Amino acid sequence: MQAAAVVAECCDPARLVPASADLAARDEIITTGGLTGIDPFAPEAVAGFGPESVTIRARHLEIGPEWVATLAVTGYPREVTAGWLAPLLTHPGRLDVAVHIDPIDPVTAATRLRRQLGRLESSRLHDASRGRPPDPAVDVAAEDAADLSARIARAEARLYRVGVYLTVHAGSEGELDDEIAAVRALAASLLVDTCTLSFRAAQAWTTTLPLGLDLIRVTRTFDTPALAAAFPFDSPQLPATDPVGASRPEGVLYGRDAASGLVFVDRFAPEAHNHNLVVLGRSGSGKSYLVKTEILRSLYRGIEQIIIDPEDEYRRLAEAVSGTHIRLGAPGVRINPFDLEIHTRRDGRRTAPPDALTRRKLFLHTLMRVLLGEQTPAQRAALDTALTATYAAAGVTDDPATWTRTAPTLSGLHAQLARLRTPVAEDVAAGMYPFLSGGAYAGLLDGPTTTDPDGGLVVFSLRDLPEELKKIGTLLVLDATWRKVSNPATRRPRLVTVDEAWLLMRQPAGAEFLFRAAKSFRKHWAGLTVATQDSADVLSTELGRAIVSNAAIQILLRQAPQAIDDVSAAFHLSEGEQHFLLSAARGSGLIAASGTDRAVFGSLASRAEDTVITSDPGELAATGYDGDSDIDLSALPPLHRSATNHDPIVDPASIAGDDLDVGPELVLDPKGTP
Repeated sequence: MQAAAVVAECCDPARLVPASADLAARDEIITTGGLTGIDPFAPEAVAGFGPESVTIRARHLEIGPEWVATLAVTGYPREVTAGWLAPLLTHPGRLDVAVHIDPIDPVTAATRLRRQLGRLESSRLHDASRGRPPDPAVDVAAEDAADLSARIARAEARLYRVGVYLTVHAGSEGELDDEIAAVRALAASLLVDTCTLSFRAAQAWTTTLPLGLDLIRVTRTFDTPALAAAFPFDSPQLPATDPVGASRPEGVLYGRDAASGLVFVDRFAPEAHNHNLVVLGRSGSGKSYLVKTEILRSLYRGIEQIIIDPEDEYRRLAEAVSGTHIRLGAPGVRINPFDLEIHTRRDGRRTAPPDALTRRKLFLHTLMRVLLGEQTPAQRAALDTALTATYAAAGVTDDPATWTRTAPTLSGLHAQLARLRTPVAEDVAAGMYPFLSGGAYAGLLDGPTTTDPDGGLVVFSLRDLPEELKKIGTLLVLDATWRKVSNPATRRPRLVTVDEAWLLMRQPAGAEFLFRAAKSFRKHWAGLTVATQDSADVLSTELGRAIVSNAAIQILLRQAPQAIDDVSAAFHLSEGEQHFLLSAARGSGLIAASGTDRAVFGSLASRAEDTVITSDPGELAATGYDGDSDIDLSALPPLHRSATNHDPIVDPASIAGDDLDVGPELVLDPKGTP
């Protein structure tokens, strides 16, 4: 009861100004008395609680040594996301944000909406009767009013009068002008209009005090969802963990969000729907840089990495972490498609799936279809007979005990086709000749496997493959990747990255692999990372939309104007989010988790990480790296131009002393803040 009495007295406006108090004249300084020589916690100090003086000016107040001015919010964006007022709380100066909420009686709200809807419909009918074209603003307002009226009738929403006021504090008049300009610019970036309150400075300041008094009454009508989204303490960033875990976040650091926080994502979290990630952005938006950063930091967490690299951009990263770099098409690099799926267990025993031989024959049928084109039933029958004879000649039969023997080669299949001595078999054998020993393309297929795709990071580079072998090489890489992921003997968290996925999706085998991986990788404790710059083509196909919809984490970087409509429709972007993606800086974009939680962020990397993952031609030329020469990566000079004071997130033993740097500062477009 005593606590309630104290709170009631503190919140009673009538007790703030005694009845005997004299009103001050204009520009008169009011002295309230200080606490000099008095214990501030003593009862007698209560009467003297307050500023030393208050000077009322036309547009501001001088409260003791401080200069104070208040702004009222007069205009709001049409579309907002949760926590859209939160950036105001991160303003570096002292800023008081007051939100006054006054509920409107549902009966009154319904009556006013009905009248407003009647006026709008009357305007539309009047324009139609005069032959005037419809006014889009009136049409939109009528649709909004009808929708809101229906929701209020169903008790799904209520209406509120809301006033938002901002009080700026400064130490001098010049500083106050600068602070007001900065706050108004920040509000404009949120598509919020503000105005100064001339000759009402005292009432405006009182309105922002914790008294529950709105003496200005500059309000706007909000419905329940809009009011909930305007709550300034609701963060637009991804949901945080529990308070204990928030200080020691799990997952991989992706970058800095718009609220000056850090975005951590754990793709293997127990609550994750799957472990897939899709990155969409135009060329030069920072897709590969972001993906490489995640790969490097995931390695520190013990997550195995497999990368399908069509442009050989990941070689430096593989060299830096002593990974396996397989350059298909380079001299001496060969993958034998006849190798059976043999698993080496931790105890050294070698095992294989019960249908390993059958799977391999089916894959070889697919490979021959890619090599020779569509085949007739007679050709497929001859090929199947020759495949069985080829494995039998190498001592590999249906007995699993024979499956660990040396696998046959493509030349052995050609010899078995020749032994059949039928026109159909001879046609198949003739089509295989360019890929045999002595043929133009023999180096990729004919012979034992020369490289073992094993290690914590494996990069399959496809750049050196001639165009005639791109489909074949891609098929071999995808087969090796799937066998590695589905190996139950070495099951562990893995990420499979497909950079420039649009190149892979042009091939039927590659498109089928991506679809299958997006659907079933989670069962094998693996995640698929798809990065592509051709957003429109990916989203315009059923396969591309399936891959995107099966990704728990979706990242949108800067988009081309020609693709923004397709991207907006696929991800349900607001108008502000569209503007932001059209003007986002390199490495900045939107990250969405589970399709609903979104955050604006900028990718973040340390100097040591940048020397490994950058693909900027100017920076590579400065280091003397030509893409083929082996260099000491530890000797690379720092390439960033500036640094922040964040501690390194990755292994301290590897990059101790480096500062994190996001490169260009993350700046939100005035029209693009979602």
